[in-house]
Order: sequence, then structure tokens, then C-alpha cells
Amino acid sequence: MAAEKSLALFRSRLCDTRFVHSAFKSSPESNYSKLKFLISTSISEGCNNSVLLLGPRGSGKAAVVDLVLEDLKMEHPDAISVIRLNGLLHSDDNSALKEIARQLCLENQLLFSKMASSDDNSQFMIDMLRECGLAHKGVIFVLDEFDLFTQGKQRLLYSLLDALQTLTSQAVVIGDADQLLEKRVRSRFSHRKILFIPPPAEDIQRLIEHLLYLPRESSFSPKYVSEFNSRLSNIFSDKKFKEILNSLLDVDGTISNLLRFLFRAVSCIDMDSGFLSLENFKSAHLCTQRQPKIDALQGASILELYILVCMERLEFKEKNSYNFTSIMKEYKAIHDAYKTSDNYANMVCLRAFEHLLDRELISFTDSKGWNQPIEFRPVKLLISAHELYHGLKSNSACPAILQKLFDHESYK
Repeated sequence: MAAEKSLALFRSRLCDTRFVHSAFKSSPESNYSKLKFLISTSISEGCNNSVLLLGPRGSGKAAVVDLVLEDLKMEHPDAISVIRLNGLLHSDDNSALKEIARQLCLENQLLFSKMASSDDNSQFMIDMLRECGLAHKGVIFVLDEFDLFTQGKQRLLYSLLDALQTLTSQAVVIGDADQLLEKRVRSRFSHRKILFIPPPAEDIQRLIEHLLYLPRESSFSPKYVSEFNSRLSNIFSDKKFKEILNSLLDVDGTISNLLRFLFRAVSCIDMDSGFLSLENFKSAHLCTQRQPKIDALQGASILELYILVCMERLEFKEKNSYNFTSIMKEYKAIHDAYKTSDNYANMVCLRAFEHLLDRELISFTDSKGWNQPIEFRPVKLLISAHELYHGLKSNSACPAILQKLFDHESYK
């Protein structure tokens, strides 16, 4: 029962981006604090602002914006209107102005006209911004998929930023890529930027504790909470856990990647004991490391594995060019040396060879000689030695002799 409740709690936390990023709310140096200060200053002082949020996908730009706006709406319930546009839907100027007019009407309980022209909607936007400014109400524009708004003549961006030159109490919050702005648009932009980079190690540690520690004041028994958190502390201080975490973040340091890793880990929780273990995090890390070619080898036949190992042995011997005939000579050498029972006819080997070509685990080195017989055309491996080594280990049907032939330290 405790395990099921814990799992449900962790999954709800990890899927709630507002809860995730609330871990950084107390830090004055966090992007949350910077963005909230900028917007709240615009509201309180009645000034105009524009800002770019720069960072890769998954770095938390949209989540931080949502968290800031949610908190500001609670603090200033009657002083903020939020207009949201998405470049996937509203990159066309006409559709964007129509959507702005629709949302402004909805915010201010006005009747929206679907028949209004683009010029009418543009004038309506300017008039509404002026009225909101006189009423000391800030209008915040959030532009998702911002790069799509920079295509074409950028008239929408120009109109929005130009309106802010004369009107008060508006803030335009924009995301991604200022280098795409035209000169006339850039000249009206405030040049404020907030950079979303992977958090430092201490922030990552604080975030993981925020997500996985059980609350002391909850429906869980105090004994279970104490034991659960104590075990987690031991895991977090374990050298192996730190290595796993560093390996994960070296590949992709975004918060979204960390959340996927933690979600897999908590999903492996022992339902009998109700506690997380280091093995759960190891299993989650293996899932993130999976590669399509290694997975493809799990379904390969024994003969196909022999062919791949023969090709790797030829490349290890620095054979710059080899073909099916060369591979069969290497295959026969292995059979003669180790007296294996895996001895197949040449035509059967050729079918397995063609199957590997179809699965794109191997390919011809060039397009020359397409009119030659397939067994004479030079080929190459499309799978690395490292991938092949782990693919052999993951294939339950792989003969022990192949792993022995491939058991080199450099491949591990």
C-alpha cells in the first residue's frame, strides 16, 4: 500500500512541471526569480518590457513562464491579462492578430467579431493596449515556437514591439533566437535575455531531493517516511549513483532528460518493500543508454552474429577492403580452429548476409559495381565495436565462442 502511494506521488510530481521548477523559486539567481522580477516591475511601475528566453528544448522555458504567470495572477488578480500565441498555429500575421483580438475580447468580456479584417484587429489591439495601460493593467504576450514568428516580414513582431514604444503597462515575453530578428524589429526590442542552461551539480542535487524525498507531514507513517528518506540519502551519497548521474547529464543536461530518468527509476520501485534502491537507478540508466542497433542485434540469428563478428575481425586486422567471399574465409577459419557445430552452407550464409544489408547493420562501401554479383562487392560495418560487443551480450542465443572471440578490453 505504501509503495503504491509513493509511486503515485512521485509520478504526479515528475509530470507536474510547476512542482518541478518550484524547487528553484527561493533562489534569487534562478530564472524564475529573474523573470518574475522583470514582469512584476513592469506591472508595478507601468513600464514596457520585452525579453527573450534562450535555451534548448526541455530546459524549462515554458514551465518557468507558466509558474511565474500563475504566481503573479495570484498576487495581482486584476492587473494582468495573458495573451498566448504559438508559432505552429499563428505564425501568419492575419491569424495571429485575429487570435490576439479573440483573447483580448475574452479577457475583457467583449464581443468578438470573426468577420473583422486584419487592419481592424490590428487597430483593436492598439486601442485595447491603450485602454489597459490607462487602467493600469498589464498585457503579457507569450510567444511559443518563437522562431516561426521570425519568418517572412515579421510584421506582427514589429507591431507588438512598436506599440510598446508609446503605451504603458505592457510586457512582451518572447522565446528563442534573437539573431533571427530583422533590424527594425531588433531596434525596438529591449535586448533583455534570460539564458536557460543545464543547472549546476548542487542545483541538480536539490532538485532530486525536492522530487523524491517524502514529506514528513503526510498520510504516510512517520517510520516509513524516515526509513525511505534515510535510504535515499545513502543512495545519493553513493559513488556509483554519482557516476550514473554524471554520465546521464554529460549526454543531455536538460531538466526534461533528468525527469525521464527519474520517472523510469521510480517506476522500478520494489512494490513489496516500498523502497527505492540503487538498482532502480541503474536500470533506469540502462534504458536511457539503449541504442537501436544494439536492440536490433537481440533479434539477429546465430549466423548473422557470426557474419558481424567475422567482419569486425577483418576490420581489427586492418583489412581496408573486404567482401562476402573474404567474410566466408574468416568464417571457415573460425569453424576449423574451434570445431564449432555452427556450420552453414554458402547459400544460407548469403541469405543471412543479404538480411543484414536489408536491416542496415552493414552496407556496401560505395555505389560502384552495382552490376557485379553481391558476394564480390566491398562492404563495411554500420555498427561500432562497442555496440556489437554489448549486442552480443544482450542476445541470449549468442554462442559462447563468439563472445570469447570478441572479449577484448577495448570493446567493453
